[in-house]
Amino acid sequence: MRLSASPLLSGLLLTGALAACLQKSDDSASNTAVVQANSNADVGTETGASPVQSTTRALTENFEVGSKGSYASGQEQLPSGTWLLDDALIGTSEQDHKRGDKALRLRGKGRAQMRFDLGSGAGRVRVFNASYGRDGSVRWQLWLSTDRGRSWQPAGTEVKVEGAGITTDVAVNRPGPLRLEIRKVDGGDDRLNIDDFTVEPYRGGSAPSVATTPSSPAQPSRTPAATPAPNRSGITGTTRRDDPLTLGNPSGATANPTASPNNYLMQKPQFVLSYSRDRGIPNWVMWHLSKAWMGSAPRQDDFRPDPALPRGWYQVTPRSYSGSGFDRGHNCPSADRSYDLDDNSATFLMTNMIPQAPMNNQRTWNSLEEYSRDLVKAGNEVYVLMGSYGKGGTGTNGPATTLDQGRVTVPKRVWKVLVVLPEGDNDLQRMASGQIRIVAIDTPNDNSVDPDWSRYRVSVDAIENATGLDLLSKLPTEVQDRLEAQVDSGPTR
Repeated sequence: MRLSASPLLSGLLLTGALAACLQKSDDSASNTAVVQANSNADVGTETGASPVQSTTRALTENFEVGSKGSYASGQEQLPSGTWLLDDALIGTSEQDHKRGDKALRLRGKGRAQMRFDLGSGAGRVRVFNASYGRDGSVRWQLWLSTDRGRSWQPAGTEVKVEGAGITTDVAVNRPGPLRLEIRKVDGGDDRLNIDDFTVEPYRGGSAPSVATTPSSPAQPSRTPAATPAPNRSGITGTTRRDDPLTLGNPSGATANPTASPNNYLMQKPQFVLSYSRDRGIPNWVMWHLSKAWMGSAPRQDDFRPDPALPRGWYQVTPRSYSGSGFDRGHNCPSADRSYDLDDNSATFLMTNMIPQAPMNNQRTWNSLEEYSRDLVKAGNEVYVLMGSYGKGGTGTNGPATTLDQGRVTVPKRVWKVLVVLPEGDNDLQRMASGQIRIVAIDTPNDNSVDPDWSRYRVSVDAIENATGLDLLSKLPTEVQDRLEAQVDSGPTR
């Protein structure tokens, strides 16, 4: 028997219909806003789920809207959707190889992960990639997730790139929903630039997993991909960055972890060091200081293990120093590397640290560091060599010989040598001709140290005798004999 609808039932049906219309109107407005932000994608939303890109057209992210200027892990809202950037930032430096004004920059084992699903899956992925500035080769890989980021698998083979950049095609060819992640997989100090990341929707079929082509010409209004990096090593002029090994390798360190575990050479864009695996600290660190290294980049304070250490070696962490009464004392200071964020951040690697008595670090050493930068501001350039030796220092909590259950040695003495000369070229020749001042100091690693660093001036010979190092080995022998025997008596402020 057919029943007529009651007034109450009719009212409920009408209310539901109106609600559905209103819901559809809200979703359409939301989608319109996203499409206006990125004309290559139509965006939908699954109820109670992650955002889903339901486009049947290519999705492109050029990172031009991003503003994340720190490597700290965080989410960034971009036109394509929300991305997690971990050990990654949106770079705007002249040294970033990019197609516009900005590009993604990753360091260490950085990653850029979609926090949204591609509803139409992914066919071919095209990406412009380069090594940052004049960094060496870097390796990266595309990964995918089909369960909203709970698990990940490789979407292609590793890609190796070096130089100003290439365009790489990765054939994903997977139906959706899925999300993608760019991973820097080498873990080294050299940095990676990513730009113009384009995902074509899945249409079935297959293609070669990875293909690379030379980068296409940039648009006239955009920065050329091969813009040379300014003020890098080898550039002539008074604001150049020079190789700290110009003066020689003080201990003959090598990059062979098996043959030299306690004299392991690590060459970074910002400084060079010899690392001791068993002591958990560097033997020495060398760097060049000029106006080209100094700028307005803020102090990063991102103390962290060094991913460039050989696999299987103990990773000293900031926690290794916690509660010890000793500072995480920089060898190469933060303020000596303030040109850009990457330069400054590199100084917070734990391979650049020693357990240093707070009064030594914060007063005596800080005063000497400021003096060296004053010399540069006055028109000089400085080669700096710093190290430590012996075992046992005195911090806030009293004497100690090691930290972190014996993994980190507390040095007994801390030394530094400043090789000062006027700005210019042909540094070794100018040093040999006498255009040079050498300041060497050797201090106890304890809290009773005098704030006046000039009281600890010694000869280079004295430091070499205490450490067994050969600090100025690239200079002619007769020049070394003359310079290394002198004790500086010049001005101290």
